[in-house]
Amino acid sequence: MGRLRPDHGHLGRTQKGSVLSRQLPFDSLYRHGFARVAVAVPPVRVADPGFNAEHMLLLARRAAAEHAVLTVFPELGLSSYTADDLFHQDALDAAVGSALERVVTESTNIDTVLVVGAPIRAQGQLFNCGIAIHHGRVLGAAPKSYLPNYREFYEKRQFAAARMALDDQIVIAGQRVPFGADLLFTSINLPEFVFHLEICEDGWVPLPPSGFAALAGATVLVNLSASNIVIGKADYRRELCTSHSARYLSAYLYSAAGHGESTTDMAWDGQALVCENGTVLAEGERFAVHPQLVTADLDLRRLTADRLRTTSFADTVHDHREQLARFRRIQVELPVPAGTVPLRREIPRFPYVPADLARRNERCAEVHRIQVEGLSTRLAATGSQRVVIGVSGGLDSTVALIVAAKTMDRLGLPRSNVLAYTMPGFATSSRTLADARRLMRAVGATAHEIDIRPSAAQMLRDLGHPAADGVPQYDVTYENVQAGERTSHLFRLANMNDALVIGTGDLSELALGWCTFGVGDHMAHYSVNASVPKTLIKYLLAWTIDTDSLGPEAGAVLTSILATEISPELIPGDGNAPAQSSEATVGPYELQDFHLYHLLRFGDLPSRIAYLAHHVWSDRTRGAWPDLVPADQRHEYDLAAIKHWLAEFLRRFIQTSQFKRSTLPNAPKVGSGGSLSPRGDWRAPSDASATAWLDELARNVPGQ
Repeated sequence: MGRLRPDHGHLGRTQKGSVLSRQLPFDSLYRHGFARVAVAVPPVRVADPGFNAEHMLLLARRAAAEHAVLTVFPELGLSSYTADDLFHQDALDAAVGSALERVVTESTNIDTVLVVGAPIRAQGQLFNCGIAIHHGRVLGAAPKSYLPNYREFYEKRQFAAARMALDDQIVIAGQRVPFGADLLFTSINLPEFVFHLEICEDGWVPLPPSGFAALAGATVLVNLSASNIVIGKADYRRELCTSHSARYLSAYLYSAAGHGESTTDMAWDGQALVCENGTVLAEGERFAVHPQLVTADLDLRRLTADRLRTTSFADTVHDHREQLARFRRIQVELPVPAGTVPLRREIPRFPYVPADLARRNERCAEVHRIQVEGLSTRLAATGSQRVVIGVSGGLDSTVALIVAAKTMDRLGLPRSNVLAYTMPGFATSSRTLADARRLMRAVGATAHEIDIRPSAAQMLRDLGHPAADGVPQYDVTYENVQAGERTSHLFRLANMNDALVIGTGDLSELALGWCTFGVGDHMAHYSVNASVPKTLIKYLLAWTIDTDSLGPEAGAVLTSILATEISPELIPGDGNAPAQSSEATVGPYELQDFHLYHLLRFGDLPSRIAYLAHHVWSDRTRGAWPDLVPADQRHEYDLAAIKHWLAEFLRRFIQTSQFKRSTLPNAPKVGSGGSLSPRGDWRAPSDASATAWLDELARNVPGQ
């Protein structure tokens, strides 16, 4: 028979309760681009297919009960890998055939796709195969492409490689099925779930079959393996699987033979791995004597988003298009349950801030080095030896001042070349003013103070604003007059001192448009915080305190600044502490930074962002917290609050604030989570409408 045409392969039988993802309830992981998979390592008896099939089916039923749509077993798991010349015995072949028929028959009532390993006689040869089975149907069989015949391996003695096949179809369990290493199993109800099978050594060669499969569209790469254990091999396997998943922007599932394989000349550890885009999501216990079932929730939407944005991935597809076009696509309806399936995967609360202390310190040190590198290079390029910076006693200007001081250290210049100005206005509190004064002294900057109230009052009089006559009309004009006066002073001071103005605004403020455009805190000669989010700004200060890099006096004032309400201080209060809360207007920064990361990094649907935020933020006891967040500040947000603040974020980010980001000063890009500079990362129209995003949020997220 001729080749099966693409998309005309076996179609998995429609499952009771199996539906398209858009029809699933909001609280099902399958609705939002996730899929649960399982890697199984059952006990095995050498050359005992009946025993092996029984234990495979037990684990398959467990996987189905856990709502895993795909379950992977080891290489030659039905026969055992270590059967050696017994593979050529008719009795073993017959027993494998019977066991395989049992697995196919009993799969009818098991709601997971099974991938099992078995020796298959076909075309007068013996092939080492991975076989996909679903609800009584054999979807296809993939023969091993590369047979190791070195050191302890002698597979060419028993098996033929995939390239030796004479036909692209064979008969298994009475069914004529696609056969070859070129099969892609494509889900019709989870379109982003496309899996491919390769076997052990296939994943170790310079150009593995899974690499071409990924380029052809596979997002889930499956490796059925035996792989005996020697010193150091488990680490190498783990590195191999994670690197494959990173290089191919994919998931990589790996199941190795375990307890029960013959130890005549080798030993077996039963390593089970689920990797995704360079990260190990789950790993089983090695050398276990009991059955192993390892599950993980794959983020397929993230994988497809990364592939969409990585243009070099598409270029590679183009370069190999003739080979990739030969892949055959076998359609299958995955057994996706119709009800709720809670997500088990841990999503970071603070995507920009590692919860682990060691990793967080590394992140903070790296961010600081990037900021200092950027500013020192700009100063060297312009020939400037001084900088001018406004210091408010708030988080952002504090980090920027520290960067400026450390830049002078790097350039071998005195810190007095940092010309620091605190500029109290109508709403400046005594607390922030005192902190600003202490901070400038502690870092060794040349400290100045300019009261902007007289010049701001004159501006209000010139405008005819009621506040000039004492009327408490605290509108946007009143606020921006103060912000503009500060920035105007800084630029003229830079002119006087042959210096550069250092911008202090952060990524979160730019995303929300929380800055005064033009002659305001939007503008500078060079910015250092522009791609650092507010949540990370806090930890940069905490890291500075922990490392004591500025001394005890600075540590004390930094501690005070960290405990101060985030505020632009433009509306008067009682004078002792900031009366105005930024977060009351634009939303909690911890939540808005979460929204920003998932929109900017992956382009996620608003409903998916809301789902992830609810998973993370609805229960303060779930998941890890950075240790610097005290128990009384570990907040929760219900779905209604998340939906409200996400809508506010979308309006501001998509529709009202882009014109500010389109004219940003230069600043170094810091993180892979993105920058909002039109030169460094984000390019968007200033007159876009947020309707599509807001409508999707309103339509697909429950509640008001």
